[in-house]
Amino acid sequence: MFFIPGQLISLATFPGVIVHEFAHMFFCRLRKVAVLDVCYFRVGNPAGYVIHEKTSDFLTTFLVSMGPFFVNTVLCLLICLPAYLPIKYFNIDHPLSFALMWLGVSIGMNAIPSNQDAQNVWEEAKVHAKSGNVLAILSFPIVVVIYIFNALRVVWADLFYGIAIGVGIPSLILG
Repeated sequence: MFFIPGQLISLATFPGVIVHEFAHMFFCRLRKVAVLDVCYFRVGNPAGYVIHEKTSDFLTTFLVSMGPFFVNTVLCLLICLPAYLPIKYFNIDHPLSFALMWLGVSIGMNAIPSNQDAQNVWEEAKVHAKSGNVLAILSFPIVVVIYIFNALRVVWADLFYGIAIGVGIPSLILG
């Protein structure tokens, strides 16, 4: 296994980073959470961020933190599915199809929330689970999966996720 610095990966998948931060921002706006600062992309660590006020309820915390998973996953599939058709069925190796596949997979690679997002959900879930909030209770295993997934990025788990959504699902759908 070879090592590619995170900054190079961020540059290669910058559309995914931008969509990831947009998803946080979208759910902040949707749930009326004030945004204090936003950076959609930069060469550095982190590659982007959204700083917002503390959320007022668990559903809002969950949506703002998990927004990139929902938005990036759906966009990855919606972009890759039509790009996959000419490659699979017509053997058309058009550069546009490959560019769209790169775009979709790069978005899919950035779908998983960060450890900071997972920590935000975890901290709020501990409080709200005590009152029987079902989403808060269900969030504990989700957060554990996020931490494991983020640890596995060193062995390209994010790339495999993007390919699974962008190529695997279209392959299953289209047979």
